[in-house]
Amino acid sequence: MNIENTKAQMRKGVLEYCILSVLNGEDKYTSEILDTLKDAKMLVVEGTIYPLLTRLKNAGLLNYRWEESTSGPPRKYYTLTETGKLFLKELDTTWDELRNATNLVTKTKKS
Repeated sequence: MNIENTKAQMRKGVLEYCILSVLNGEDKYTSEILDTLKDAKMLVVEGTIYPLLTRLKNAGLLNYRWEESTSGPPRKYYTLTETGKLFLKELDTTWDELRNATNLVTKTKKS
C-alpha cells in the first residue's frame, strides 16, 4: 500500500471543510486560499481547488464577486453564503466529534 496516496486521500477528505473555514469571516481570492492552505501544510494545487470552488458555489455554499486588481487581471473573490455558514457550523460539530473519536481510538491503541 502506498503511504503517500493514503496521506493524499486523508487531506482530500477534509479539503472542503478547510476551504470553507478559510473563507469564514473573510473574502479571499483563489491565490490567497491556496497560500493559506499551503502555509498549513495542506498540499493543494490549482487544478484541484478550482473545480472544488465551482462545486461549492453550485451547491449554494459560496458566492463570488470580481474585483479589479492593480497588479494584473481582475480577481474573483469568494465568500460564504448564509447557507455556507450554516453548513460550516455543522461541519465544525462533525469535525469535533470525529477528532475526539479518532483521539480516543488512537490513544487506546498506543497504550
